[in-house]
Amino acid sequence: MVITMKAGATQVQIAGVIKRIEQVKLTPHPIIGEERTVIAVVGDERPFDPTLFDSLPGVESTMNILKPFKLASRDFRKNDSAVTFAAARNDLGPKTLTIGGNGHVGIIAGPCSVESREQIIESAFAVKEAGAMALRGGAYKPRSSPYSFQGHGELGLKWLAEARELTGLAIVTEVMEPGLVPMVCEYADVLQIGARNMQNFALLNAAGESMKPVLLKRGMAATMEELLMAAEYILAKGNYNVILCERGIRTFEKYTRNTLDINAVPVLKSLSHLPVVVDPSHATGKSEYVLATSRAAVAAGADGLIIEVHPDPTQAMSDGAQSLDPTQFAELVRQVRRIAEAVDKTV
Repeated sequence: MVITMKAGATQVQIAGVIKRIEQVKLTPHPIIGEERTVIAVVGDERPFDPTLFDSLPGVESTMNILKPFKLASRDFRKNDSAVTFAAARNDLGPKTLTIGGNGHVGIIAGPCSVESREQIIESAFAVKEAGAMALRGGAYKPRSSPYSFQGHGELGLKWLAEARELTGLAIVTEVMEPGLVPMVCEYADVLQIGARNMQNFALLNAAGESMKPVLLKRGMAATMEELLMAAEYILAKGNYNVILCERGIRTFEKYTRNTLDINAVPVLKSLSHLPVVVDPSHATGKSEYVLATSRAAVAAGADGLIIEVHPDPTQAMSDGAQSLDPTQFAELVRQVRRIAEAVDKTV
């Protein structure tokens, strides 16, 4: 249910509506706008008549949200949401960065995994020079084989933090379990929840409670509604800083690692106000296809890209086949900037 307050409703009236919502054991999620306040009401609404709140002072209207994803729905918020997160801790760059809601295509780039201090710092300088706004890199790596490189853990996070201090780039890194959320939050600017953990509900709740921005990747066999319901877990904790990520789904096709569901970009943006970024590296699994699919993602309306870039992909400890080298990444940025201009966006 969404309760829309009248323009000019007082703080006392808004507080009265929130108190009434809580009295009937529902949870209010207010969004304070410039002209009016909208309050999403979540919980089991079945015992209640939606007109229950209509007579309260300051209420303009109430409306039921029929979709199962309440807070992620366009019914709750008509305008695109912007996710803003902290960046540089020094004077090397802007203090905050934004994805979504501003006509800008943000690019997140870096290696699949943090292999060494030298590798991640070299990667950071390379992607920054080419135009990236944030550095990605896995300190903890979920791998299909238990014998594959699993990451350096907290040491890798420390190297990422050092790269941020040197370059001013924000840090996007994956968190794999609820117990690691507090520690990863100490180093990261954005928590990434990977495809394999999209429905790890304990992890979603922990990420929501952290109030850190979250980049939520679509599961390899998940529907768009399932992705939005996973986002709902984070939003329901009061953390509205969620970025959706389309990273390809598993199909019968064998010539690529996954199949990039380019349909997901306009569909998700139609259903939800949340920003949508695309990961063409995992979607295709082959570096030669990353440029073309990146162009397609921007043309389809994506708010950002997340690209795997390694100083020497042939020596990468994970996902080298899908990683670009710095020269290839610089060319990708140049080309997607031209596509963005054609659809009235910037990079």
